[in-house]
Amino acid sequence: MAANSKLKLKPFYLMKILMEQTDELHPMTVNELIEELSKYDITAERKSIYADIDLLIEFGLDIICLKGRANQYFIGVRDFELPELRLLVDAVHSSRFITYKKSEELIEKLEKLASIHEANELHSNVVISNQIKTLNECIYYNVDEINKAIQLNKQIRFKYFDYNLDKQVEYRRNGEWYYASPYAFTWDDDNYYVIAYYERYEDISNFRVDRMEAIETLDEDRMVINDGMEFDVADYTKKIFRMFSGDSEKVKLQFDNSLINVVIDRFGIDIDINIQDNGTFMIDVDVVATNTFLSWLFMFGDKVEIVEPQSLRCTFENMINKIISLYKM
Repeated sequence: MAANSKLKLKPFYLMKILMEQTDELHPMTVNELIEELSKYDITAERKSIYADIDLLIEFGLDIICLKGRANQYFIGVRDFELPELRLLVDAVHSSRFITYKKSEELIEKLEKLASIHEANELHSNVVISNQIKTLNECIYYNVDEINKAIQLNKQIRFKYFDYNLDKQVEYRRNGEWYYASPYAFTWDDDNYYVIAYYERYEDISNFRVDRMEAIETLDEDRMVINDGMEFDVADYTKKIFRMFSGDSEKVKLQFDNSLINVVIDRFGIDIDINIQDNGTFMIDVDVVATNTFLSWLFMFGDKVEIVEPQSLRCTFENMINKIISLYKM
């Protein structure tokens, strides 16, 4: 590139240097900025640096000047503050549905939103190798294809799989196509799901995105849910448990007071709490009472009781008796 052409780009290179190399703890003097510009084969005088900085400030860049014998400059407010980036990096790091490779790529991109010094700090606190992650590298493309179908109001088809005892992919229904109408994504229990109307069951189903393969958007319009009524994702996800769909029912539960935070974490802050005199409280919730739900209750031992319905109490009792039978001598 001709020297004259590069000179025209000097303000942009100056912005790049400031964004990448400066922060509150690492300001740069004009001489240091001139030296960094020279690495891009751009020569500059002090007056032109001052003029370019004024131009970048007018453009909207938050450049802070520390007055002194040699003025120092750094980027103040960025699109993302360091604590916000830490939260995002931690979320990517801990997300099971993002593979090791994609986690590393995403974290590297997030680090570029900070200075190189802050990026080093972010990177030093990240350890990916010890996390349990999905093995499906196609999850990004799956999300993109499903989202496209949602935006176009179209159905999709895909193949759905599990892992067998040899840890090999084994397709459900002998590899036949699944046909569904996707409506929304949701993240539950560290897994990413698509909520869709499943034609085979003529009802709403949930599919783990990392277990889907060969997704295609079809020409057919999506099936209408609830006779054309708007589908309420938030209400739906409150009723199901760990993404197992089915018929919901009203369940009355009695918890020890020590479990109040567990209940709020699970059912939300708006849940009605009926405080009892014996150190317990009761709630009424609409849930899909699957074995997964009962297993969750089992975790809390004698600190939780199913009060109603009686049929669910019996189901839970049978579940407990089966477990006890495994340990009888």
